[in-house]
Amino acid sequence: MLVLVTGVAGFIGAHVAKALLARGDQVIGIDNLNAYYPIALKQARLVQLIGDAPGFRFFHADFADRAALEAALGHEAVDAIVHLGAQAGVRHSIANPRDYVHSNLVGHLEILELARHAGVRHLVYASSSSVYGDAATLPLDAEARADRPVSFYAATKKSNELMAESYAHLYRIPMTGLRFFTVYGPWGRPDMAPWRFTERVLRGEALPLYNFGKMQRDFTFIDDIVAGVLAALDRPPADDGAVKPGGSRAPHAVYNLGNDRPEALIDFVALIGQACGIEPVLDLLPMQPGDVTATWADIGPARRDLGYAPATALGDGIPHFVDWYRGWTGV
Repeated sequence: MLVLVTGVAGFIGAHVAKALLARGDQVIGIDNLNAYYPIALKQARLVQLIGDAPGFRFFHADFADRAALEAALGHEAVDAIVHLGAQAGVRHSIANPRDYVHSNLVGHLEILELARHAGVRHLVYASSSSVYGDAATLPLDAEARADRPVSFYAATKKSNELMAESYAHLYRIPMTGLRFFTVYGPWGRPDMAPWRFTERVLRGEALPLYNFGKMQRDFTFIDDIVAGVLAALDRPPADDGAVKPGGSRAPHAVYNLGNDRPEALIDFVALIGQACGIEPVLDLLPMQPGDVTATWADIGPARRDLGYAPATALGDGIPHFVDWYRGWTGV
């Protein structure tokens, strides 16, 4: 199978591409290598994580640019798309919303159009747990309302789901949206908590904990997320009129991919400290705009339909990340 992976130099994208290649698929990867965080990390993922695989082709292009996308793909007969490219970051979206319109709205439309005209078997796309906002009812259920985003990033991700629903309804394209819950692990992003906290602990700097540390997150190890993405890719929703997870009667399903185990942020910090061998210094701060107090994924539908079974506990995953981080940074 020939799979297009957008955001292939990103954290999740590079891991997914590696897994697809390992099982014998061919992969076309596209990424604009923007400077939201160091480009060297993205390039290293391509070289060190994916490597010189014979079934892999990379195109440095912006998938939100229709002409660049068409030039990159040419007449390739793509079988499926895993659309993971996006402008990430909740906090960045508060000050820089136009970045998200370009990549997350215009870019998502171009991928939908590509799927329509190419007649792909399945389009799997990345959504986010942030679409739930600061929901009071836990665990978070994909059937529940998700129309009160507290960040513009979350608003664009919910828009992605609505855009996909319209295309699945109008053009009967099988689509699956995956709401990722706080993904972490080797080759992760520098703007996310595992990286930022590990960096500060090793430097002996104070860790800023918002809402005075009274936060919970459903941390999900990258290997479990990759397994969920591939399982979803292999099971396109049927065009049978039945109600799918997420509520659609079109061939469009929406699943949570989390660990089904919310962890207190204080415990998360303690695990980082243990892995580093350093007692963390805490800076307890009030809640900040765009943040939520707790996430917890209801993964029942993903277990049932996709065989999704996260296997990595936070106590195992954090040391693995810290070991990688220290090797990468030389600290």
